[in-house]
Amino acid sequence: MTATTSGLGTPRLASPDLLRSVFRRHAAGVAVITARGGAGPVGFTATSLTSVSAEPPLVSFGIGLGASSWPAVSEADHVGVHILGEHQQELAATFAKSGADRFGAPTDWREGPEGVPVLDDVLAWLVCRVVARVPAGDHRIVLAEVLLGDHSGTGQPLLYHQGRFNGLRD
Repeated sequence: MTATTSGLGTPRLASPDLLRSVFRRHAAGVAVITARGGAGPVGFTATSLTSVSAEPPLVSFGIGLGASSWPAVSEADHVGVHILGEHQQELAATFAKSGADRFGAPTDWREGPEGVPVLDDVLAWLVCRVVARVPAGDHRIVLAEVLLGDHSGTGQPLLYHQGRFNGLRD
């Protein structure tokens, strides 16, 4: 089947714009990654969180080398992974916004195990030990072993789709 007979558009050569356009159509869960930094806690919104292995329990996420959180994450031994609920669109936007005071009011958080900042009222959270930082273009893929966590939060997950934060639709 060719592109013209299958109802598909004309294929485009790979580019950053093509990749962004394709992934706008991919609904992804929303997480906030946190770490202890030298000047205080750091964090960022991630839609690249992936479960990698059950034994040992490993997760991964991507972070851009130009991200304000990268210097702290590049040296952190431990990170926090927080799964956001649909009620946390503003929190996701705060952690995605460059220059925002991410840990100021109204963000509720506490220092958790291994000194990792743990956000309150999330669907679930993990504290993980960083085991590798893998070069990947203008990003690094961080592999982290899960040490402990809590999955007792209630509500529906927050999703990112078509450039917006959304909840699940029934």
